[in-house]
Amino acid sequence: MTELNFVAALLIGLTGAGHCISMCGGIAAAVTIGMPNKPQHHWIYLLYYNLGRISSYMIAGLIVSQVIVEISAISNSASILILMRIIASIMMIMLGLYIGKWWSGLTYIERVGHVIWRFILPLTKHFLPLTSPTKAIPFGFLWGWLPCGLVYSTLTWAAVSGSAIDGMIIMLAFGLGTLPAMLALGSIADKLKSLLNNSYFKRINGLFIIIYGIHIGYIAINQIW
Repeated sequence: MTELNFVAALLIGLTGAGHCISMCGGIAAAVTIGMPNKPQHHWIYLLYYNLGRISSYMIAGLIVSQVIVEISAISNSASILILMRIIASIMMIMLGLYIGKWWSGLTYIERVGHVIWRFILPLTKHFLPLTSPTKAIPFGFLWGWLPCGLVYSTLTWAAVSGSAIDGMIIMLAFGLGTLPAMLALGSIADKLKSLLNNSYFKRINGLFIIIYGIHIGYIAINQIW
């Protein structure tokens, strides 16, 4: 995997973190329920929660990329991989349009994930209240499967990375990009959320993702010829 892919995945996580705060901010707040009433403990619990969340992204990246590799090997054709790269390109462009607030069609894809999520959600309740930091890890791991267009778009890209390890690393980079916003607390979180939700900031970031999506599609189409 090239360094460009890692950096791009990291930036997608950073630029899409405003969406993460909106979707997972309340969940992250729930992490503090039942924990010792000490600020330093809050940070530890949030860190463990996010380690679990990022781990779920990495495992998803590992699985989907390995599946695509196996399918390509069985079919003995590169056409499957090329087709998936074109799909990944379309998903990235849709993500850019979504983050830039030009089109919200990506939310329809999130609805597909709700079919699986309704079976996972009840499992999260077994870890509440989080009376120890270690319980925050499996809690975060389960919440990492929350239906999210941002995750799905990056996952389609990870799927065509060429290997299971590369797919996992792309999702790791994406998860690390979301980490600063998800670890922020109090006034810092409010200021960060204000910046990430700024319309100009969103449009610049959306444009960056669209350009990268077009780049992925261009490479895939060239492989056809």
